[in-house]
Amino acid sequence: MDKGVFVSAFSNGDVFVGETLGTAALILLGGGVCAAVTLKKSKAFNAGWLAITFGWGFAVLIAAYMTGSKSGAHLNPAVTIALAVKSGEWSQVPLYIGSQMLGAMIGATLVWLTYLGQFQANEEPTLGIFSTGPEIRNPIQNVLTEVIGTFVLCMAILTLGKAEIKGMGTLIVALTVVGIGLSLGGPTGYAINPARDLGPRIMHALLPIPGKGSSDWSYAWVPVVGPLIGGALAGGVYNALF
Repeated sequence: MDKGVFVSAFSNGDVFVGETLGTAALILLGGGVCAAVTLKKSKAFNAGWLAITFGWGFAVLIAAYMTGSKSGAHLNPAVTIALAVKSGEWSQVPLYIGSQMLGAMIGATLVWLTYLGQFQANEEPTLGIFSTGPEIRNPIQNVLTEVIGTFVLCMAILTLGKAEIKGMGTLIVALTVVGIGLSLGGPTGYAINPARDLGPRIMHALLPIPGKGSSDWSYAWVPVVGPLIGGALAGGVYNALF
């Protein structure tokens, strides 16, 4: 995250490799904790919300350390949009977002392969392992929740350079993700990342998972639109205030 200040700071090849690999790792570890807690034949079954929030935080930490020097480790279209609004540089935005989507689909497939036996033994819907969903289905409220959560994440990333915390940026972003999950994740499951939700949702629809249930496409736009708005707002507010 420390080097991901400007979208055009890396070569196209580095962006593709870094964002694909990093987002795949993010979804493998983040989706993996959801599978571990959800699937009944898992040793971590029913470990709870704390396990999920810290699991996603560690997923961000590991994925960002893994690929930060390669692509800046955006790992999230909303972060890419926030950085583009801040810098005014948009040339590599499609490459970043396309690579993130590919990585998210790969990561979701790896979660399925890791827990293949558990998926085959499962009889309950499994969308919650792959993607988010609201506890109360209200599109306006759900979008607003995602906007707020993503705004917090992106503002934390954008303002890292303003604080005297050199070398700790990635850790702070990971802890921010944990904090968002604990404080703001209850209503929608805190996607705060369009690729994190849409890529795995696509794979949930495609993979041969017994009894998997609906992929809930009527809700799929919310965790895409909300985070993109939140990221754009964060970039605009940063430019206005800093």
